[in-house]
Amino acid sequence: MPEAPLPDPKRWTALIFIAIAQLMVVLDATVVNIALPSAQADLGISDGNRQWVVTAYTLAFGGLLLFGGRVADLWGRKNTFVVGLLGFAAASAVGGAAVNTEMLLGARALQGVFGALLAPAALSLLAVMFTDAKERAKAFGIYGAIAGAGAAVGLILGGVLTEYLNWRWALFVNIAFAVTAVIGAATVIREPDHGRNPNRLDVPGVILASAGLVALVYGFSRAESDGWTASITLGLFVASAVLLAVFVIVESRVKAPLLPLRVITERNRGGVYLSLGLAVIGMFGLFLFLTYYLQQVMGYSALKSGFAFLPMVGGMIVGSTQIGARLMLRVRPRLLMAPGFLVASIGMLILAQIKVDSSYAVVLLPGLILMGLGMGTAFMPAMSMATHGVRPEDAGVASAMVNTSQQVGGSIGTALLNTLAASATTAWVASHKTSPADLKNALFVNESAVHGYSVAIYWAFAILLLSAVLAFVLVDAEVQNTGEHADGEAVEDFAVPVVAH
Repeated sequence: MPEAPLPDPKRWTALIFIAIAQLMVVLDATVVNIALPSAQADLGISDGNRQWVVTAYTLAFGGLLLFGGRVADLWGRKNTFVVGLLGFAAASAVGGAAVNTEMLLGARALQGVFGALLAPAALSLLAVMFTDAKERAKAFGIYGAIAGAGAAVGLILGGVLTEYLNWRWALFVNIAFAVTAVIGAATVIREPDHGRNPNRLDVPGVILASAGLVALVYGFSRAESDGWTASITLGLFVASAVLLAVFVIVESRVKAPLLPLRVITERNRGGVYLSLGLAVIGMFGLFLFLTYYLQQVMGYSALKSGFAFLPMVGGMIVGSTQIGARLMLRVRPRLLMAPGFLVASIGMLILAQIKVDSSYAVVLLPGLILMGLGMGTAFMPAMSMATHGVRPEDAGVASAMVNTSQQVGGSIGTALLNTLAASATTAWVASHKTSPADLKNALFVNESAVHGYSVAIYWAFAILLLSAVLAFVLVDAEVQNTGEHADGEAVEDFAVPVVAH
């Protein structure tokens, strides 16, 4: 058996720059949310087009992630990483300098395109640079904390930039992140050439997967605005189901598939993608409702609202680096993921108790801390399991599946829970209204809104409980402290290589 190559001595420094890039991509999903009212007023964006500032990004990002993951496998993860960073920075510059609605929406779509290259390249670089079990646990602990906390950090950063500078800096700030990460990539990131996939790109697979995912994400977006039974909504869902079904058939027959079915049919990885996607549905819905609750009901400023999420960020960092990373080498992944999602669901249950006059310290603080601890603990082994034991040439696409499950989950969560909240609010108003004057009463309006938020958060609680059950039932891998694969294949056949000097 040949002697294993020495690990890259610069891998920990490389992790810093990979983490910076990942933080940029994740926080960009929420940093613009806080700045959106200012951008809308400045550029004269209509209420109908307002959602597209967010949707243009999520559509391009979610729809092209599998393509980005496979490009990383074919072209090289470092190359894809750098191109993704440069493109993201350029798109952010265009968006920050936007003079009209069309320019901003185009820039946001471009951000999504380059984010789809960048995100899977970042995660797969970790997979090929950290193969020692103990080091992998630490590296994925840090990465998991950033992936989980990035959205909340975006709310804080968006509040700071909007309040003290202006909304354009919510986009311009990406240039600083990207340039820093590019310099780091050029100087310290290296990857093994023999981990690349030598096959050609599966063009039919790219078209079918991208169109199917875009139809799915757009369908949920239209459900939020037009209703679940609208013909456009139903048509998009049917189109998505057909396109993705044809995609699976094509992938099972072509020589070099975009998504080798072995990546998702392996029980542990499939369980991670499913449970993580469901958990994100609940988490993204929470961000949406609590932001409205803090600003419209409790009267917080954008900046104060952002900082109100800090306990959850702290909980995620502790859960990921101190609980998940330390226990990952001692207990099976499902014994971290299932309890993690369960603790997060208890936090969600506490948050569902919000009232118009709730105390931050009594209701929101404990709920947010438990949410953070639980999600952080579960995210870390989930991120690691998603790429554990994959063939080197599949590392990029396996990484893309993690991002896809999160992105699609976030889009579904926002639309699904928002619709449930709106329906609950409408029903409450119908049963409590005594005269038309009630609709002009601030307390009545706030009580109806908070009832809707509470109902939606109860649904998010149920979704997180389901996520915990699925993680426990489906993820049955052993402790990740050896080079053994979940499917039992020998390490020397398919182990992700380390970088030799």
